[in-house]
Amino acid sequence: MRRLHDVLDAAAADAPGAPALSVDGTTWTFGELRGRADALSAFLSARCPRGARVALLAHNRPEYVAAYYGVPRGGRILVPLNQRLHPREWADQIARSGAELVLGEPDLLARLAAEGGLPPDRPSLTGITDLPWDGPAPESESDPSDVAWLLFTSGTTGRPKGVRLTHGNLLAGLDASAHGRPVRATDVFCTPFPLCHVAGYQVMLHHLFRRHAVVLRRFTPSALVAAARRHGVTGLSLAPTMLEDLLALDPAELDVLRGTLRVVYYGSAPMPVPLLRRAAETLGCDFNQGFGMTELSGNATFLSPDDHRAALTTRPGLAASAGRPAGGVEIAILDEEGALLPPGALGEVGVRGPQVTTGYWDDPAATAGAFAGGWFRTGDAGRVDEDGYLYLVDRLKDVIITGGENVSSREVEDVLRTVPGVAEVAVVGLPDPRWGQTVCAVVVPDGARPAERDLIAACRARLAGFKTPRRIEYADALPRTGTGKIQKSALRARLRAGRPG
Repeated sequence: MRRLHDVLDAAAADAPGAPALSVDGTTWTFGELRGRADALSAFLSARCPRGARVALLAHNRPEYVAAYYGVPRGGRILVPLNQRLHPREWADQIARSGAELVLGEPDLLARLAAEGGLPPDRPSLTGITDLPWDGPAPESESDPSDVAWLLFTSGTTGRPKGVRLTHGNLLAGLDASAHGRPVRATDVFCTPFPLCHVAGYQVMLHHLFRRHAVVLRRFTPSALVAAARRHGVTGLSLAPTMLEDLLALDPAELDVLRGTLRVVYYGSAPMPVPLLRRAAETLGCDFNQGFGMTELSGNATFLSPDDHRAALTTRPGLAASAGRPAGGVEIAILDEEGALLPPGALGEVGVRGPQVTTGYWDDPAATAGAFAGGWFRTGDAGRVDEDGYLYLVDRLKDVIITGGENVSSREVEDVLRTVPGVAEVAVVGLPDPRWGQTVCAVVVPDGARPAERDLIAACRARLAGFKTPRRIEYADALPRTGTGKIQKSALRARLRAGRPG
């Protein structure tokens, strides 16, 4: 495989009549998916030159996957826009990417036109349902080094950056996941995640093995059960919060999942051991965690089913690990100057390998900073043990420095989650004139609000005094990105404005 669309071409040649993609009751075979991808590529050939950016603004739908392959086929660059953002954010990313054409669902395009504040020379807006989804054979001039996708980060630490992913990057990401998450000949995959995120690479991973991918338009436990019943889903991609919702289903619906599921894939956050144990007992399936990010074309390290079984029996500490690197991936822990640190030392996680982005779009300063020392610096603080397992401690920007001492927000969160009545919690640092920063915890109650004194007492019993929150706030929900990650930059802004939730 040299280019992204070669994945689809090979699958359509080998199994043209096999189901490739199902979204909301619509199923396309590999032959049909290739036909639509080719038609889109041919349409774009007549509209914009090689290298043009083509933005896509839509909810999960079959045409989205056709665009995965069809836009970069002729050397154009797909720019997925997160449909959950504000229209002005869409307009900003369209302008920053220099997109010449925006394909989208009519209602979203109408919002973009009305509220986005596009300039007079705005790009052409074209309804995705109005495209000619059949047509002549397309050109196929793309090169492995061409940028295929331009994805904007979720912006957990600030303004989203445009990440350049080449055909070669994305194919290397598929190879890494094929190593860390082997696909079986009978697998049927299901994902509820938005296709505008890099997590959509999992659809292409299953296409690489000629397997059926089922995409939910949006996540609800009942929709997921219906998909499992209809398609015989064997693998699910979920965030831990989604898994919690799934386990609350009635026994008859859980029986459907128990009858088909082989493995649950998850990421975004570690799986708490009590949740992992309950899920394993309830669903009777395996679990596989992946650590990745947009800049890595997907996942780079994996905690295998065997690792999860060990975490539930002989090695409980493994549940906190992000696993070991996949084939072709190198992981290192770096100090502030970029020097390699020994096993067990805490530092910044660095990654090397062919799946790592070539850099940020039109941002040479950010690119240079991210690749200082020859490693891609993830911004995550972590350590690697003697066995090669990666443990993520925190985002570097989420490490709180109070009175000259470093506090891991995740460590405090882990303690607070043990207090009865805590459904979710996020810990952040806020400016403090005396200490530099003060530790603040925002708690989402599970029913009755847990008393502040109980939260403080739990921390004092297990943590150093400087790690104990000096401020406790309560909220109905925490701000999250489209992939379910807590957006701490938004939370800090809310707190500074005096409204935690």
